Amino acid sequence: MPMEKALTLYELNSLVRETIEEELHQEYWVEAELSEVREVRGHCYMQLVQYDRSEEGGKRKRYENTPIAQASAKCWQSSWQLLRPYFEKETGQRLHAGMKVLLQVYASFHETYGFSWIVTDIDPTYTMGDMARKRQEIIRVLKDEGVFDLQKELPLPLFCQRIAVISSANAAGYGDFVNQLENNEYGFQFHTRLFPAVMQGEDVEKSVIAALEQIFRGSGGTEARGNENTFDCVVIIRGGGATADLSGFDTLALAENVANFPLPIITGIGHERDESILDMVSHIRVKTPTAAAAFLIDHLKEVLEVLNDAQERITRYAQQKLSTLNAQLSVVAEAIPRLFSVVKTRQDARLDSMQEKMTMLIERRLETEQHRIQLVSEKVKSLDPTLLLRRGYSITLHNGKVVKDVAALSAGDELETRLAHGSVRSKVLPDTT
Repeated sequence: MPMEKALTLYELNSLVRETIEEELHQEYWVEAELSEVREVRGHCYMQLVQYDRSEEGGKRKRYENTPIAQASAKCWQSSWQLLRPYFEKETGQRLHAGMKVLLQVYASFHETYGFSWIVTDIDPTYTMGDMARKRQEIIRVLKDEGVFDLQKELPLPLFCQRIAVISSANAAGYGDFVNQLENNEYGFQFHTRLFPAVMQGEDVEKSVIAALEQIFRGSGGTEARGNENTFDCVVIIRGGGATADLSGFDTLALAENVANFPLPIITGIGHERDESILDMVSHIRVKTPTAAAAFLIDHLKEVLEVLNDAQERITRYAQQKLSTLNAQLSVVAEAIPRLFSVVKTRQDARLDSMQEKMTMLIERRLETEQHRIQLVSEKVKSLDPTLLLRRGYSITLHNGKVVKDVAALSAGDELETRLAHGSVRSKVLPDTT
């Protein structure tokens, strides 16, 4: 056992406290990252951490997520009540894990609770600069991936009436959104379906992505329109709550999911200072849930106006076309009698001409046929048996038929012999030779 008297733990801790108070009596500005933040009875308790983010040979170190320094920090209620609202107003965000901060601190050591840094001030400009750097890095990644403007390229359906809503079920903004759609002055019919999600704090990213996946699965991704789970667009709205609760909308994973979603996404999450990254990659961004409802109503109103205008133009065109056709019909109706008269005159002339031609043709044909008849008549006359009779010839008939062969006669047959003047009847006598 050592010769010197051993110190009790309390004595040793008291010695540490006295040393720290003597040697570290001033305040320091320290850069650190928050690994944990919690409020208890008005005090803010933080866990500070530092990682080795340096690069070797252009590559990140293998153990870049291993802390090289850690410490506890506290901001007592008296200071926190002043620092918190100012910080949130300036940055638009609450202190949360993963945030880089610049704190003014002094060292404190308590015999029972150990060492911690006591926070007396927070510089929001440092955090805003880091937030801006992170935002720019996320934007760069999205642009390198070619997805930053994908939502802008999606067409919003003309009849955008089936709305998938991502919001907190109990949010006043959601109720305002639905009421405004249902009670629009034009009587448009909208059909909304809520997909509940956490809309503030660290669970925003995971919750909204889960809602998007549910919408995509429910619609089957590529199912035919008409299914009750098929939507025209998605509306992400947030009503009420502090602006400082919006840090969850500035994440790469959420931005990638929104940018690649196949339906147009409208955001109305209440940013009053700057656009979130979610706003930047969405199809269109409005400030509030009621503004989102107004946008959808106005969109449908514009479609209605286009349809009404098209209807009026079609009606005017039809009326003008009908008027033109009626005028043309009147002209034709007036022209028909004149045309008929002209045609009749031409046809009468044609008939007269044809009649003259027919008369000439008939006369020629009659002359030709008369000539032929004369020729035939002359030929017939030349063959007239009476001429032969006049020359001294006779014709013998038996039963009215000319006898050309004696063999055709029999004894007792009566014969008629015609002469030039008169006829002689005779009878065939039997052959006596």
